[in-house]
Amino acid sequence: MPTRRTLLASLLLTAFAPLAAAQGPAHNAPKVLHMFLSTSETGLDPAVASDIATLSLLENLFDPLLRYDYLARPVKLQGNGAKDLPEISADGLTYTFHIRPGMHFTPDPAFKGPPREVTAADYVYSIQRLYDPALKSPWSYLFQGKLLGDAAWTDKFSYATGIPGLQAVDRYTLRIRLVEPDNDFLFYLAMPATGVVAREVIEAYPGQAGNHPVGTGPFMLGDWKRSDRIVLVANPASTAVFHSSVTADTATDPADRAIARALEGQKLPRVDRVEVKIAEEFQGRMLGFLNGEYDYLEQVPESMTDMVIKHGKLKPALAARGMQLYRFPVLQTYYMWMNMEDPVLGGYSKEKVALRRAISLSYNSAEDIALLKQGFAIKAESPLAPGVLGYDPNYRSPVPYDPALANALLDRYGYDKRDPDGFRRMPRPGGGTVPLTLQMSSEATIGGRLRDELWRKCLNAVGLRVVFKSDKKTEIIKASRLGKVQMFESNWVADFPDGDNFYQLLYGPNAGRANYARFNLPAYNERYERAHQLKDGPARQQLYFEMNQLIHAYNPWVPLTNVLSADIRQPWLKNYKRHPVEFTQWRYLDVDVAERARAARGK
Repeated sequence: MPTRRTLLASLLLTAFAPLAAAQGPAHNAPKVLHMFLSTSETGLDPAVASDIATLSLLENLFDPLLRYDYLARPVKLQGNGAKDLPEISADGLTYTFHIRPGMHFTPDPAFKGPPREVTAADYVYSIQRLYDPALKSPWSYLFQGKLLGDAAWTDKFSYATGIPGLQAVDRYTLRIRLVEPDNDFLFYLAMPATGVVAREVIEAYPGQAGNHPVGTGPFMLGDWKRSDRIVLVANPASTAVFHSSVTADTATDPADRAIARALEGQKLPRVDRVEVKIAEEFQGRMLGFLNGEYDYLEQVPESMTDMVIKHGKLKPALAARGMQLYRFPVLQTYYMWMNMEDPVLGGYSKEKVALRRAISLSYNSAEDIALLKQGFAIKAESPLAPGVLGYDPNYRSPVPYDPALANALLDRYGYDKRDPDGFRRMPRPGGGTVPLTLQMSSEATIGGRLRDELWRKCLNAVGLRVVFKSDKKTEIIKASRLGKVQMFESNWVADFPDGDNFYQLLYGPNAGRANYARFNLPAYNERYERAHQLKDGPARQQLYFEMNQLIHAYNPWVPLTNVLSADIRQPWLKNYKRHPVEFTQWRYLDVDVAERARAARGK
């Protein structure tokens, strides 16, 4: 019996047969991009998903209003679902977008007919979904309180309620009005969370929208075996055409010139399908890449660096196979957060601050960078990664690696009593002490176990007992949002290249969403709100300095490292360029099928 997905694929080919015929004969051999995701995906619903694996898929299936110019550095936005950047009023409050005509959703029985064209009303509905309390969207903070009249949705939500801040003026005109200017607002409209969805589809599958992704992107879902394999196929109805402000004539980088020459004016995507595997273990990813099973490897696993890199260069045997190594400063900060509501290490009293400060002082960044990250990282001094607007290269954390000071601090604030095995006890309100055991969540991978051993060594050195609870990262994040995780080492990759995107991770009202530490300090919140209103400059820089000082004073985080990614690509892969913000380049990439076949024969 044919599956529903088989029927949908048949429906798609039937619906778009005239279009496919007009595009000319098919390739002699299909162009297939072979990729992996390092963690399992969750439901493919733009309003709900927030893990990197799922977002990587969503940005290929759904179209937000804007996206990033592939080649422009510094990063630059351009039209996507909208024909171009919006018209913005002089006061910075009103944005008028003109939707690109001829953009259709991929077929689905929910439409009860042929594929439907996207309209401005679809973008209204898609953004409105972020407010729906039933969805508990982790992206609602991007818009709540910012759109004119949206209190009507936060007080009593209804899709039938219109607001002046989000209106479809006509079929192809979308108007957004803000309560006050927001310097980052356009960045939000380039995020997968604001990708356009069809109301018919959402309502046809109540509570199951993530299992039925129907978008307008360059790819559509072809096959899906959860937590194992995902196949994306080129969307025959895609109207995406490549354009960059960087041209073959203006590019200063020879690689950019080649990409611009190959892609300008070309229909996207360039491959027929993308086959994606879930590869959670570092070793499996590395061996798969070396065996030609994957077309590129971003961020060589720190524990596997010695397999491919020597003295900072690609090993000669791999270079002889035509592979190329790239170094890329990722807009990413690794940090270990501690739950400020946890009864063991949470709270704002002096003894709890002392415990978290001692944990911060125990972290050996030099050992982490040298041994685990193989030198491909720098010490994180604050939440901001280099390259993000607001980053201060001269700022230094006032909390160094100093286990002697950590021990003295714990002794002073009541953690001086020890169990027979030498581990510290915790002061009890009203007098006396009780056993103290920290519980750190960790990923059930080789890398996760290596991280566990580093933390065990650091914490044991200051007399702190720690146990580790291993699970999949997606499950840990779910529990973190509910406040059920005590401490966890995580990382944040910029949703958009501005400091606000990092400092919101510690903003009190974001607890339960991106603020996993559940840090809620009025002095920090007030400075964040003021900084949010300012453009990058000296005034905002001063507020960021003060926010850094508050973070180091209360220690909800231990900033760890900023990664220098080692990326390797296969010789048959064309048009590859790592982007600082977007998760994937799949729509732009091309494959030399003949060269891949020659490489396979030569193995």
